[in-house]
Amino acid sequence: MDKLAGRIARINSPCDILSTKLHPICLVALIVGSWLNSLMVESRSNRPKLLVFGGVTASGKTSASLRLARYLPIEIVSADSVSVYKGLDIGSAKPSVEQQRAVPHHLLDVVAPDETMTAAIYGSLAQGAIADIISRGRYPVLVGGTGLYIRTVLHGLVEAPKADKDLRRHLRQRETTLGNGTLHEELSRVDPVTADRLHPSDLVRIVRALEVYINTWKPISVLQKSHRFQENHYDVRYYVFDPGVDVLHHHIAERVKDMLESGLIEEARGLLDLGYSPTLRSLSTPGYRQACDVLGGRLTLDDAFDSICRDHRRYARRQRVWFRKVKEAIHLPGTEYVDYAAIAQWMES
Repeated sequence: MDKLAGRIARINSPCDILSTKLHPICLVALIVGSWLNSLMVESRSNRPKLLVFGGVTASGKTSASLRLARYLPIEIVSADSVSVYKGLDIGSAKPSVEQQRAVPHHLLDVVAPDETMTAAIYGSLAQGAIADIISRGRYPVLVGGTGLYIRTVLHGLVEAPKADKDLRRHLRQRETTLGNGTLHEELSRVDPVTADRLHPSDLVRIVRALEVYINTWKPISVLQKSHRFQENHYDVRYYVFDPGVDVLHHHIAERVKDMLESGLIEEARGLLDLGYSPTLRSLSTPGYRQACDVLGGRLTLDDAFDSICRDHRRYARRQRVWFRKVKEAIHLPGTEYVDYAAIAQWMES
């Protein structure tokens, strides 16, 4: 075995294989393996290049992408589930007008606050934007913290049943009738993997997981696991930023302070004055929920600050769990570790 391992270690090409004395079965296996590997390399080279900057909230993704623009003519495709809404600017930390002038951005301000944006719709729009950017000889960079949006662009969506409104209504009624946590407990019996990663109050995802199980008799975690093996649509270099808990909490507090000083409450007032309900999914996101509560007299400004920080910290924890599972990514503790020149060389190659 040691002699065989030594021979294999010295093989560099199919020609080397043919000149090496090996058992016929080993010889065939090595030739086929070498051929498949060459096909994979060729396949990757034929796919369009896509750079991804993902990671937890307030980790510097936008600033990193703007810095890369000094090296390459890039265009940014936002992968943020709140920035897609028109009028939700301050609370989503949407790039400023100046930043958008400096570097073209896509998939900001796509839908009104009362309109629906799904991962499927987003994926289709993002892939179209990426194709358009490449067709004009520029370089696409997918930037954001919504992991599902990024995965949808790279791999597509898990094949699962369509939404069943009647079933969802029935499940939500069970939660109301039998008490909080009922659906989470039921999910833990049929799909403990999914139940473990969902908070009992995350009814949107719990209902979806139960809906999938009831319609397919398969846990959604099983479908998601098999889906992870699908090949990327692009030749991807994927960076994930996570500066660590202490640094991140400081960044979050600073960002929330800036949001409030920049007019978050007034922005929310303007949306409510336009007739949008505070119960909309878009206005139930961190920052806007608390701003609506301040306007309704249910929170003081100081309490709102604490609550927004807390919601963002919880969101960051969920993001951290998600992105740690992205094995294809290069995980960095901060944007200062990015080699922008090397990225530019890769994208231009």
